[in-house]
Parts: sequence; C-alpha cells; structure tokens
Amino acid sequence: MRGGRLKEFDEAASASKRAAELSRRASRDTTRPGTPPQSVMGIGKKVEKPDYSEAKLVVAMVGLPARGKSYLSNKLTRYLRWLEYDVQVFNVGQLRRKKARMKQLQMGIKEDHSAIYFSSNNEEGQKARDNLSEESLSNLISWLRAGGNIGIHDATNSTRDRRSKIAARVAQEPGIELIFLESLCDDPEVIAANVALKVTSGDPDYKGMSREEAKQDFINRIRQYETVYETITEPHLSYVQIYNVGRQVTVSQIRGYMQSRIAFYLLNLHLKPRAIYLSRHGESMFNVQGKIGGDSDLSPRGKKYAKALPGLIHDIVGNDKLTVWTSTLRRTIQTAEYLPYEKLDWKSLDELDAGVCDGMTYEEIEAKYPEDFASRDEDKFNYRYRGGESYRDVVVRLEPIIMELERQENILIICHQAILRCLYAYFLNLNQSELPYIKIPLHTVIKLTPKAYGTDEERYTVPIGAVDTHRPKPGTHTPHFTKKNTTIRDYYGDAD
Repeated sequence: MRGGRLKEFDEAASASKRAAELSRRASRDTTRPGTPPQSVMGIGKKVEKPDYSEAKLVVAMVGLPARGKSYLSNKLTRYLRWLEYDVQVFNVGQLRRKKARMKQLQMGIKEDHSAIYFSSNNEEGQKARDNLSEESLSNLISWLRAGGNIGIHDATNSTRDRRSKIAARVAQEPGIELIFLESLCDDPEVIAANVALKVTSGDPDYKGMSREEAKQDFINRIRQYETVYETITEPHLSYVQIYNVGRQVTVSQIRGYMQSRIAFYLLNLHLKPRAIYLSRHGESMFNVQGKIGGDSDLSPRGKKYAKALPGLIHDIVGNDKLTVWTSTLRRTIQTAEYLPYEKLDWKSLDELDAGVCDGMTYEEIEAKYPEDFASRDEDKFNYRYRGGESYRDVVVRLEPIIMELERQENILIICHQAILRCLYAYFLNLNQSELPYIKIPLHTVIKLTPKAYGTDEERYTVPIGAVDTHRPKPGTHTPHFTKKNTTIRDYYGDAD
C-alpha cells in the first residue's frame, strides 16, 4: 500500500505540473512565433541552499549499551545531512577512547576500561565519565555557536541527574533547543545481535581479549548501567522514545519544525533485515541518440535487458518477497514488464525535469543555451534548468520517497540516473558535491544493504551492451565519486 504522505505528494505534484503547463501555454506571445514562455525566458538559475543559520538543536541520546543508540544517531545524521543541515555526532565513547589512546602514546599508561570502570560504585570512574560527558557537550555547544545546526550527544545519559545537567547547560545558551532521543529495547534477539557486533567489530576496549571474554565483559558493563538506569519520565522535557528500534514510538513536548521533522523521520524506521535494489531503465532510444529527458521507448538492447532482468533478480533475491517501484515514464515501466512481482509507479520517481532542454543533446544545449551549459557544469547540484529542476529540487521532491523506503522491506527501484544518484547518496551518506557525478551505469543492478553503521553495496552487471551516459566532472577524466566503506565503525572519531 502506498504511504499516505507519498500518495498526497504524487497527486499534488501531478496537479502542480498540469497547472504549470497551462500557465506556460497561457503566457506564450502568440504574435511572435517561437517566443519561449515567459516562465522560462532568461538563463537558468542556481538554487540557493536553504538558510538554516538559525537552526540550533542538541539531540541527546539516552539508553543502555547495545540498545541501538548509535544506529539511530547514524541514521538521523545521514538523513539530516542529505537535507543539507550541518550535523555532527559527539560520541562520548569516542572521546574516552581517544583520550586513553593519547595517554598511552604520550605517557605509556594504559587505562582499564573494563566493566568495573562503568560501575556506579567506582567513584573515580564515575567522575571521569561525568567529566567526559560535560566536555563532549561543551564541544558540541561550541560547534553550534560556530555555525553548526544539529549536534548529537551520543552517550547513555541514563539518569535523571545526568539529563538535568544537560538541560541546565543547554538552557544557558540562547537560541539552542534540546530534545532527548531514548532507545529502549527488550528484544533478546536485537540485544544479542548488538552485543555480538560490539565484540567482533574491533572495539579497542577489548583488544587482546578472546571473543568470549569480550562478550562477558560487555554484558557486565550493561549490568552496571542497569543498576542505575532511569527511563525518561520527566514531563517538562522534549523527547522521543523508540521501543525495539521502531516497533513503538512515544513523543512528548515536541516543539517547532525541526523537532517535528526529526520525530516524523524516526516514526518510519525499523530494523528488519532488507535490501534496496536500484536499477536504471534499460537503454532507451533517447540514450542511443544522446538526448536527455523525454519519454522514449526502450532500444532493442534495452528490451533485452528487460527480458534478462527477472532471471538476475531471482538469482539475487531468491524466494524473498519483493516490490518493484518505477516512475511513470515508459522506459521504466517497459523495463519492469517481465518481473513477476507487485509493481507500483510513482510520479515522484520521474527523471529530473530538464525544462526547455528536455529532448535535446548536450551538444544542442551548448549551442543554443551556452550560458546555461556553462552554469550547469560550474555547479551541477544547484543549477536549475529553465522551466525545469535542479538536483537540489529533486532531493526535496524525493524526501517522501525516503520516508516510505525506511518503512519498507525489500524494494527494487527502476527509474532514472539523476533520481538514483540522489537515493544512492542518501544511503551512502555522500555530500552534494559528489552526488551529481555518481556513476550509475545502464544494465546494472545495485544492491544496498543497510547495516548498523552504514550501507553495504554490491553491483551486478548484465552482459548486454549499452551507451555510457556518464559525464565526469569538468576537468577530470575519471568519475568524481569513489566508493567508500561506510559500514566500519569509527571508534575514535577520526573520520570526522
């Protein structure tokens, strides 16, 4: 079933497009044949980044170890950065490990961060942890003052006293808001999986320990926190509580646009194993002719890809349930024709609108609109075609798709190069300068598997020839984007 918000967006987009077309027709000067509609006269323009300078928010995580706090903070960070907020995670565990590493390198002293360090009866350890939490929050606030938008304080923050101190500290800062995000989990399978991930992913706290020793120490650490843990019940605090990573969500005292946006995103998350499959349509006649946009049919080679696709998808997916999403354009619907799965077409997945350049080759655009051609090469993400869209516009258009994708399980999306670049950038946490140059070849299926700390990627190419429509960044001879490993956990914060 379609998500309600996505369906409304599709209907609104269709109505808007119809109204725009009527407006363009009405605005033509019929006394001068060939005169472009007033709405697209003049050079295309660059779209400015939204002004988020006044947006200042502290998101303080709450929860026992192995309850998915870092998973939620990473997901939230990726989403907000995709929307172009300046977001930074301030992880107290990373700060602790970084300071311990420095102490060992400079003084030769190795600190003991086994379970006893986290005991509430360990006064020295408690004081050290309180100081680390305060230092991390102070660093976060300084970063917000310097221009950041959303700082995530990733720590247990597991007592009313700790949360009270955080609230009091943030209250001293005019214009900075605070929301707590608590992850509660009593699902033994989820907890066991998180514990296993912790002790097998290279955590320096357990360097030199066997896997079983590390597991037992981490379980003991959790028990230390459980003895003093207090769930959020403070009625004056703004908070979101997530139970078992999305099975149930409670919100309280949500204030303002930014907190509401965060809460709505978190309502759509789940932790069920799934994969997102991305494929461009088969090669189209416009691809062969070097034209952009349009609504052309598949080429003979594109039709071969459509017939080969069901076998490849079955080899990858097996008997798992799968839903196919396409755009409303012929080339994507034709590509999905032979797939034996439920299919849904979304107006939201239609290709970037090239406006007056729709159906033209790049050579024709350069000859007819040289200033537009140069402007787009200069800033491809922000450049908006006359009467059309920019990549930035497409990101905004795709936000409801992202929400719906987070709710779904296995999905195959068959659509277009610009659209898939935007979706790929979301899952791989890529920035706007990289996004327009991601290589998404024809006749290739990209499998994305969301994990706790990132997204795994596999590519499957069907051996059916197709034109190469990729245009590298001007001045380069190779694709601008190089794939990164996003699923390795950063234990020291060195990646920021």
